[in-house]
Amino acid sequence: MSAAGGSVNMNKYWQSFGGGDDPENLQKKADEFREELPFEDVDEKVADAKAPRRDFLKYLGFSTAAAALAAGCKIPERKAIPFANKPENIIPGEAKFYATTYVQDGDVVPVLAKVRDGRPIKIEGNDLSVFTNGSTTARAQASVLDLYDMHRNRHPSEKIGGEFKESPTYESLDKKIMEALAGLGGKQIVFLSSTIVSPTTKDIIAKFANLKHVQYDAVSYSGMLQANEVSGFGRKLPSYNFEAAKFIVSLGADFLGTWLSPLENAVGYTKGRKINEKNPEMSKHYQFESHLSTTGASADERFTHRPSETGAVALALLNAIDGSVAAPQIGDAKLKAGIAKVANDLKSNNGKALVVCGSNDMNVQVIVNAINNAIGANGTTIDWSKPVNYRQGIDKDFNALVTEMDAGNVGAIFIYGANPAYDHYDGEMVNGKWVTKFSKALAKVSLSVSFSERWDETAELCNYNLPTHHYLESWGDAEPKAGITSFIQPTIYPLFKTRPYQTSLLKWAGNNTTYDEYFKNYWNTKLGSEDGFNKVLQEGILLATGEAAAGGGSFSAAGVAAAATALAAAKKVSGDEIVLYEKVSIGSGVGATNPWLQELPDAISKACWDNYAMISMSKAKELLDLDLYYNHESEVGAQARDYKYYPQKPVIKITVGNKEVVLPVLVIPGMNSNTIAVAVGYGRSDKLGKTATGVGVNVYPLASFNGTTVNYSNEVKLTDEKRKVKIAQMQIQNTYDGRVEVVRETTLATFKKNPNLIPEYRKEMDDDFAKTTGDFRREATIYPDHAQPGAKWGMTIDMNACYGCGACVVACHAENNVPVVGKGEVLRYHDMHWLRIDRYFVSDPNNVDDLKGVVFQPMLCQHCDNAPCENVCPVSATNHSTEGINQMAYNRCIGTRYCANNCPYKVRRFNWGDYTGADSFPNNQDQWIVGKLDPVVHQMNEDLTRMVLNPDVTVRSRGVMEKCTFCVQRTQAAKLKATGCRLMATQKQPASRLVQAMRSYLELCMIKPAR
Repeated sequence: MSAAGGSVNMNKYWQSFGGGDDPENLQKKADEFREELPFEDVDEKVADAKAPRRDFLKYLGFSTAAAALAAGCKIPERKAIPFANKPENIIPGEAKFYATTYVQDGDVVPVLAKVRDGRPIKIEGNDLSVFTNGSTTARAQASVLDLYDMHRNRHPSEKIGGEFKESPTYESLDKKIMEALAGLGGKQIVFLSSTIVSPTTKDIIAKFANLKHVQYDAVSYSGMLQANEVSGFGRKLPSYNFEAAKFIVSLGADFLGTWLSPLENAVGYTKGRKINEKNPEMSKHYQFESHLSTTGASADERFTHRPSETGAVALALLNAIDGSVAAPQIGDAKLKAGIAKVANDLKSNNGKALVVCGSNDMNVQVIVNAINNAIGANGTTIDWSKPVNYRQGIDKDFNALVTEMDAGNVGAIFIYGANPAYDHYDGEMVNGKWVTKFSKALAKVSLSVSFSERWDETAELCNYNLPTHHYLESWGDAEPKAGITSFIQPTIYPLFKTRPYQTSLLKWAGNNTTYDEYFKNYWNTKLGSEDGFNKVLQEGILLATGEAAAGGGSFSAAGVAAAATALAAAKKVSGDEIVLYEKVSIGSGVGATNPWLQELPDAISKACWDNYAMISMSKAKELLDLDLYYNHESEVGAQARDYKYYPQKPVIKITVGNKEVVLPVLVIPGMNSNTIAVAVGYGRSDKLGKTATGVGVNVYPLASFNGTTVNYSNEVKLTDEKRKVKIAQMQIQNTYDGRVEVVRETTLATFKKNPNLIPEYRKEMDDDFAKTTGDFRREATIYPDHAQPGAKWGMTIDMNACYGCGACVVACHAENNVPVVGKGEVLRYHDMHWLRIDRYFVSDPNNVDDLKGVVFQPMLCQHCDNAPCENVCPVSATNHSTEGINQMAYNRCIGTRYCANNCPYKVRRFNWGDYTGADSFPNNQDQWIVGKLDPVVHQMNEDLTRMVLNPDVTVRSRGVMEKCTFCVQRTQAAKLKATGCRLMATQKQPASRLVQAMRSYLELCMIKPAR
């Protein structure tokens, strides 16, 4: 449901351009099971993606080659090692949950780690967390896989002769490093890190004599921090109360995807989007942006502009609200009308509105602060009494550090969590390789130590690498915002010879206490006893006593005039502009090594395993002569059809000054016509492992510096490279055979006008299909009705709350051992996600580029009561339980795919290859007849990586259908728990225990990206 006004809509809903402007040809060309045949020694036509699978026999004929390849099968050896002495706290088959905290680049998510037989296998949200409400993110869900990454740094190393050699002990390195520190002759010692949110770590840093701490964030929020300081609030970031905002305005802030604290933002935002039928109200969301973001896709009304016009939009809003600054000229009539409309809504909702901005320009943020002050946001929707600690890096501080390093004034540098050799904007191309100014300056520092878990681009350049623990192996703490502390505790013994970086800092400062001991002593003292410490460890959260009222801070308008003058004098860009953004999955680059995240389709483009240039339809026509409106049988029309239906996409060169990158193109509706959007975080070092190798291009070099802060947009020159490369996309192969009501939505205004709209529609359905009884199961089907007494399982999803973050998709991978297939298989539409989030563009029926909105629809098996898949299976592998679950018996499935053909929702996936190594045939993953699998598939089958598998769920071999089973292992656990509580209830125990048990287990079945 949308907060926008209007009546029953007549919009068009479409997934890809073929469905948007060429549905007739889409029906003709759609073939869900089209694949590129992977033969190396046959006619080129056979391997052409346009050749459907059925043409295989015409080209090669049928032979006994497949049988010959399958000959000589030998059952592989299986290793089963029982406990010689079972630990008393481990019960085989029973999971334990430990409260801990996911911390990455300053992001903080309190979680519960599910541990089976001593190994963590799944992440759940911690319901005791007041700012996340038990929600998680895609990256937090995927973090358990990082623990078992074979490409982690496994031991301390020293660079000798240009190569890293393993050091036998930490003690030997400690001695060398301390001797080097003693011989610095008074030169500066620096600790360079990403944002640190740990109170104990900050305490250790403060006690390290002569240690200068510099924080550096790959994606900077320095502009906000400095603007808040200029505006009188201090150098800090406030808490944003989206729940309290009736009107939300975003100027390019992807606050549901990646901006600042998206999980906390989403929790508040979705509360304001829930409908009370008795009093139907919901918040209204306006989005101003240059490219289509995850947040913009959820907006009620959206307006596009150039990235360089963000300041002009902010000034125009402030002028329309209080007239305190001069109004700039806005040439776009639609944008100008949008600004006037938004300003009126903000003025009429004083104290109930909120404006947020994603720009890193300090002047823009100063104007936004003035807008929020003018609309009474401070103290209501913005809380300055609970500042957040997520992003603390200051761009000027880091640039000053690089200058000092280059001048030879820094004697030693310790690096944790920061990777400026990869993601800093300042540098040059040397022999085709990006070399940052930091990398050159680092060579002038005599002692450099990395604490990186992986061989990232900065770790490769250091003298020493002392890898720190994964967070699931660690003790620690995090203070995401004032008054809230979240704790970290180990869930498994360290897998490799790693050590907490805090222990290294303590030792080099002359304190022989380990960090584990320091951490426990610190909190035992703070909490008064070991019992108090154990209690907060068990809960995972410590809250300050007393709930303080929201603080309004002390706004100063002293910097507004100077900011307005600077923005008014800014250069007007006439050409094309690039804007760099983060994907929900990869982020600033931390997710690049994780297979689950690489294979997670982007919410907007539905692409994975790459970054690409998103451009508008008009720019595609101007630059590439790609007219997606053109459907005639001509060369231009053929080019458009090729773009729509095949994975080959045009390639362009993007040039900024003397820097250039080459990227494939995806045309996205609703883009500003002169804006190109590209995701950061790709183009990583080969030393990071199979997952990151060769994936995408590093575009951080295209950022710039304005003298104060890093700017993530820039003027660019575009060139058509006259060639194509393949992009792996999902959700473009399925068809719905003429069904027009895949998505049904209405507006709040329509609902208010006719609150019985949905019941009336249901009555129409009754009249059409179940006129006599109103029972669809009995009357609206040709199948017989079977009695199904007892409990029934089901899942409901709040469509108003879903914004396509993908946390549920990754969680499903982890819970159900869903295989990763790699880019090569996704290109052949062999992706295996049991749960997908369909994205539908909403546009005018006659103009698909007139984007009115985006609908996200989570799609999983519907467990139909009269399921068409069950009637066509020749071996009854798919059947219906009395509890309402459409079951799959994998050992009975023979892979006919009749069920997939009959499924109207297209939620069944055929397991084409031996992605999990579960098949009994030797070398089955590398048979040339089924195609060579990507290296990442083999990485997922390494002994260490397989430790992440859930033992409650079977690992499927090739040749069977897979689908959602409502996590039957969890429903069974809930039944067992309920049965036990029922027995206790008969023994004079409170009857509510039964209900509580069922609820607690059912909640674990739901991944809550927001609620």
